[in-house]
Amino acid sequence: MQRRRTGLVAVMSALGVTATLAGCGSSDGSGDVTLELVAADYGDSRANSSQKYWDTVVKGYETTHPGVRVEVTVYPWTDVDRKVAERVAAGRAPDMAQIGAYADYAAKGELYSADQVLSIPVQADFVSQLTEAGQMNRVQYGMPFAASTRLLFFNKKLFADAGLTPPQSWSELAADAAALKVRGVKFPYALPLGPEEAQAETMQWLLSGGDSYTDDVGTYHLDSTENVDTLTWLKNELVGKGLTGPVAPAKLNRADAFAAFARGEVGMLNGHPTLMKAAADKGVRFGMVPMPGVNGRAKATMGVADWMMAFKHNGHREQIGSFLDYVYSETNVLAFSHEYDLLPVTTSASQAMSADTHDKDLAPFLGELPTSQLYPVGKTSWASVSADIKQDIGKAVGPGGSPAGVLGALQRTATIRDSTD
Repeated sequence: MQRRRTGLVAVMSALGVTATLAGCGSSDGSGDVTLELVAADYGDSRANSSQKYWDTVVKGYETTHPGVRVEVTVYPWTDVDRKVAERVAAGRAPDMAQIGAYADYAAKGELYSADQVLSIPVQADFVSQLTEAGQMNRVQYGMPFAASTRLLFFNKKLFADAGLTPPQSWSELAADAAALKVRGVKFPYALPLGPEEAQAETMQWLLSGGDSYTDDVGTYHLDSTENVDTLTWLKNELVGKGLTGPVAPAKLNRADAFAAFARGEVGMLNGHPTLMKAAADKGVRFGMVPMPGVNGRAKATMGVADWMMAFKHNGHREQIGSFLDYVYSETNVLAFSHEYDLLPVTTSASQAMSADTHDKDLAPFLGELPTSQLYPVGKTSWASVSADIKQDIGKAVGPGGSPAGVLGALQRTATIRDSTD
């Protein structure tokens, strides 16, 4: 697969148009102001560090806004959330932060709402699902910055050798996995429920089973009948029949599963856009299809977003708004998406990507975004609940594990965390 992009996302978490009408934060104000932005690094080397992207953006902005300087500090994903939290705790909040979660800061009243800083056209241009995920109590504080969705990847050679077609239902997925096992495939279906990103694999399966972590009003219901049925099926029909490979799901991390796929050892697994380049670089021919559901295509896939937020601490509302309007221009959103194989967070950039033949490899992921569901990131308890899921969910499908028992325990803890946060 030929690709024009050079970036490879170092995703842990797991994403406009230029404003033409003046909104709340569209003027530059008077006098010289220096803005500070702390941002996450999506690159995997100095050559494609996010610092280079931000340097280009800042240079373009400062050229036409001589009264405003912008200083950007980029940290690895392993450090950036902690660095921002330490600065906020010390009373030195940056003007903006581009990190993985916004809810804690919004709940403490430390953030400007999106409509206080962005012009109306820019705020209205966000993809609707991402706007909703950025809201707390129906007010948007989290501005989406990077997004991705998930598809089922399959190894074309392994499937062709076994005479298989991509699965459209759970029963077909299990049958394909069984056929691949007979042919000696190491991981017929790779099920990474290890602590690195178990919450993502779990949510994708819960969605394909017709439910999720929360109900329609945002209340946790991890132990719903549908969710218990989903994990029971995984335990009995995939893990219990030896179709998930030699590494126990509770010990298999996403990065290891992706690496195994790139070595040609995996028949199927859920993946995001980054896996395309990793597999192509190793010469693995792959296909991508929507995640199968119980009796057909799943109604929704999982979406993931990272967030931009604006802190009140330094009082630079107008200058922040001016800069962010520029950041979310179609040109800048597309440049970032192209560099790091991510999906645009704005409708205008999404439409431009859909129309560009050079972006055809991302089209399947882009097509899933309108019906995707995101983590409940608007809940301040989500970070703790997510950590609990990472730690314990793999036990539900292991030998002697109880899906109902594990989900029940997680639900009780989630309820407590939600009531105290």
